[in-house]
Formats: sequence, structure tokens, C-alpha cells
Amino acid sequence: MPARPASASDAPSPDEHAAAAVAVVGLGYVGLPTALALLAAGNEVVGVDVSEDRLAAIRCGEVDLLPSDHVRLTAHREDPRFTLTNDPAAIQRARTVVICVPTPVDRHLVPDLTALSAACATVVAHAVPGQLIMLTSTTYVGTTRELLVGPLTARGFRVGTDVYVAFSPERIDPGNAHHAQDRTPRVAGGTNELTNRLAEAVLQRTAPAVYLLPSAEQAEMTKLWENTFRAVNIALANEFAEDCRVLGLEPLSIIEAAATKPYGFMPFYPGPGVGGHCIPCDPHYLLWQLRARRVSSPLIDAAMSAIAGRPRRVVQRARDILAERGTSVSGARILVVGVAYKPGVADLRESPALEIMEELAEDGAKVEFSDPLVTSL
Repeated sequence: MPARPASASDAPSPDEHAAAAVAVVGLGYVGLPTALALLAAGNEVVGVDVSEDRLAAIRCGEVDLLPSDHVRLTAHREDPRFTLTNDPAAIQRARTVVICVPTPVDRHLVPDLTALSAACATVVAHAVPGQLIMLTSTTYVGTTRELLVGPLTARGFRVGTDVYVAFSPERIDPGNAHHAQDRTPRVAGGTNELTNRLAEAVLQRTAPAVYLLPSAEQAEMTKLWENTFRAVNIALANEFAEDCRVLGLEPLSIIEAAATKPYGFMPFYPGPGVGGHCIPCDPHYLLWQLRARRVSSPLIDAAMSAIAGRPRRVVQRARDILAERGTSVSGARILVVGVAYKPGVADLRESPALEIMEELAEDGAKVEFSDPLVTSL
């Protein structure tokens, strides 16, 4: 059971709460930049990760970060205000707990909730009165209530009075300095007004603005909408590029021309596929939840099917080009330039290059790759 429940007079001051220690659970592509931004804002930070290898890499500085974050990491590696640990009991030292764990999908495109469920259960087990617990991992609508609010209530906490629970979707764009945290607004939705004020105070330390929503569910759906919007438009851009090729037109110049329109258009560009844990994964959390309710979303479903099939279409195009030159894929030497899922990172999560290379190799091609940030596969 938790310690003595807080009374109304114990209600925390948002400013004091925001300046207190923060525990960041999960120190990957989202969690580590989040921890470094909080350190730079003056917070004591407890970084918690289950992987000792990851913790060792952070201590050595051998991690994939923006140059500005590498500067922060170098400056704070020996800082007594920055603790790195795999002991979840350290969470109890913090006034705010931020959960930043991966939410991928499995090979059947079903949400893999392993890390998310484990992290939330760990945080609930070590929660103490007065804490703000903020989930940032992209997930299905209702996750915050199911994995945090319900279990905390079962422990004897009064959520919104003894502990405070909110969802604030992460907005980390790996490798893109133009979308640094201090330039990117955040969204948050909590269980009551006080929770929202606490979440806003914490988030404002690293973001220029915070847009508050009346519930965690609305904040969860906001993130799904953001990345589903991108997925649908990328699928459209890929299809448009193929249509242009059929008509003998070059698609990029046409997209750039359309982008000169100052209203009603946003440029998206064709490519070999999408990677990371956002666009190829997040819309499946929505589709999975809708299927459980026997509801279809045909436009999103078609876009995700097209995205999943894009690497195979690239391989088929390679076959066609070789065939036009009287060469078989089998025995051909093929160089794949760039294997990370986007420029400027060493991140291979869901990279379409991996699928392209595998399929070409299965066809008998001699496949090599070149990527300045990736030395081995």
C-alpha cells in the first residue's frame, strides 16, 4: 500500500514540482534526449534503463544523438545530478516520472506491448505519493488508463489527488536539428485540471509551448493522427511517383512546383519505404484497436499496405532495370547507398533497406552497402 494519501492542502505547486527531480524510464532515441534536455533545464535526472549495455554506451558517449545533445551528454556525464541505473527503485526519488519505451509492432503488424507493459508495471510498483507519472510512448487509445490509472488505483492511490497521471506524446525527430525540443510544442492530457497544470509546468522546461487536452485519451489519439496523416501522404507520394513514371514525367520537380502553392498543400516525397517506430508502426495501433471493435478504416489500411509493399516494389524496379540491360539479378553486384531509415542517424529500426537487401540477396545478387553512420549490419 502507498504511504499516507495527500490531502487538499498537500496539493503541489506546479513550479516547485517542475523544478524537482525527474526519472526518465527508457533511455533510447526518445528517453536520452529527453533526459539531457531536462538536465540542461536544471533538473536532477534519474535515467533508468533495463539494458546495462545501453547504460554503458551512454556513459562512454557512444550513442546516436544530435551534435547539440552530444555536447550536453559530454557536459553532464560526470554531473552528480545525472544518475544512470537499471534499478527501478530509483524512481522513488523523483517527483516526475517520464516513460519513454519503444512501442513496435510484431511480424504480424500487431502491437508489441512487451516493453510498454513492463515499464508501466514497474513504475506503478515503485510509485510514491505526490508523483506525476507521464507516459510519452505512442500507443493505443486508453493505454494510460489501462496500464497506469487502473493499477495505481488498485494499489490504493487516488489518481488526481495522491498521484497524477498524464499522457504527452513524444515529439523527438532523430537526426533533425530543425525540430529540436526547444522549438517543438508539446501536447498533454491528464486526469484532471491539477494534473494538466503539473504536466504543463514540467513540459514547459524543455518546450516552447504546451497544448492541454481534457483527457489522456485525446492526447493518445493526437499522436496517432499525427503519424497516420504522414503515413497516408507518404503512400500517396509513392503512388504518384509511379504514376509519373508511367507518363514519362519526373515526380520531384512536380512536387516542388506544387509546393509553391501557399495554401492547401504540403509536400511529401516518394522513397524506398519508411522506417523507425513511428510511421510504419503507429497507425497499426489504431487499426488493431478498431479491428477489435469490428470497425474498418479502409483508407488507413490501404495506405499501410502500400507502405509495407514499397520495398518489394523497389526490388522489382531493380529487376526491371537489370532486365532492360540483359542482366539477371542473380550474380549482379548491387550497392545499396544508405541503410539507416533516415538521413543523419544510425538507426536501423524498420529500415526498408534491410528488406530490400535481403530480397536482392535471396535473388542471388551480391549485395553491399555504404552508409557513413552504419559500419555493420
